[in-house]
Amino acid sequence: MNILRLKALLGAGCFSLALIGTAMSSAHAGGLERGGYDIDLLFDPAPFATEAEATYVMPDRKYKNATGPSGFNFLKSTADGAEGYWVPRIGVKVQVVQGVDCMVDYSQPWGAHTAPGASWNGAFSNVETDIKSNNYAGTCSYKFDVGKGQLRFIGGVFYQDISGFKESLVGFNPMTGTGPIGRVDLEANGWGWRTGVAYEIPEIALRASLVYNSQVKLDNISGTLTTPRGSQAIYGSTQYMPDSLELKVQSGIAPGWLAFGSIKWVNWSVLQSVPICPTPQAPSAVCFTNGPGQVTSLDLMYRDGWTVTGGVGHKFNDQWSAAGQLSWDRGTSHGYGAQTDTWTLGGGVAYTPRPNIEVRLAGAIGVLTSGHSGTLAGENGYVAGEDASYDFGNDLVTAFSGGIKIKF
Repeated sequence: MNILRLKALLGAGCFSLALIGTAMSSAHAGGLERGGYDIDLLFDPAPFATEAEATYVMPDRKYKNATGPSGFNFLKSTADGAEGYWVPRIGVKVQVVQGVDCMVDYSQPWGAHTAPGASWNGAFSNVETDIKSNNYAGTCSYKFDVGKGQLRFIGGVFYQDISGFKESLVGFNPMTGTGPIGRVDLEANGWGWRTGVAYEIPEIALRASLVYNSQVKLDNISGTLTTPRGSQAIYGSTQYMPDSLELKVQSGIAPGWLAFGSIKWVNWSVLQSVPICPTPQAPSAVCFTNGPGQVTSLDLMYRDGWTVTGGVGHKFNDQWSAAGQLSWDRGTSHGYGAQTDTWTLGGGVAYTPRPNIEVRLAGAIGVLTSGHSGTLAGENGYVAGEDASYDFGNDLVTAFSGGIKIKF
């Protein structure tokens, strides 16, 4: 086996794998996940490396056979269930001293955007929902020789701010075919941390890493509820963005060839129904799901997410490399919502015009599997989905990514 060619996979061209991963995770992610967490830049062997990338995802989810509360059928039975979105990421990594590397990065790990409109039968449930996030992270590692390779310990912290709104019908006039719309605006922020371990043998391009990202406690959810009768300040009970655990493995398998795979668990079941209560009329003691202080709620009713990926990469020469990947994501919906299992196929290329510059392009195509959304019993006897029921078939999702890395 040509050890020099295998080792070269860790240099120019190898990190096209990271770009494919971004395109595919953004295309198939469950819950509120978009870009998720990614610390692959930390492993770059260069003393200094910076990268920027962006992914655009185009889900084509369609609702059909929709009915509203108590068989409401005055509007359309079909609607467009998802909107396209961008996922940006930028990071900088430096070698502080021999064996110690640190990285800072900005990303948008969470988000959602659906806009089925006010003219479908499920408009009492959702006219438009848009959730955004910003994540600012710092991560460091310490590595030292163990056996034939190097053992690396990883730790870091991150700060997140979450914001969004939801609009829905709050009434209907059958004479005009329209009704007033209510809107909830919310925002919150919190801190999290990560820890992990990795083992690397550069000579055979082997790397195995296990990284845990903590929950982010959101105990300051606040905002405004707007209805035709006016606006009022509101707040939500303490919620948590999910913790996650991911195992990644890659290894050279032949001269110029690399195999890789990963398994990820995300604790989306921590997000069920978020009660929304007026301020200051409802104290925290009565602000809970289905409680006396609740005026409305943001229903998610998720189950845990699992994602399994596998693929191969090939280095053609010093300038060009490519990779392909297949992924399965277990949907976080289980009777309420439209996030069912997703299968995604992705591929990408990396071009290295100079040893310290890498340009990447990647794309993905996947199938959002079919299902039904209706009523689902949750915590405290609360039942979600009584204001809308609909079906959806096997739908298409596509994504493309572009990025650049510069290192010295």
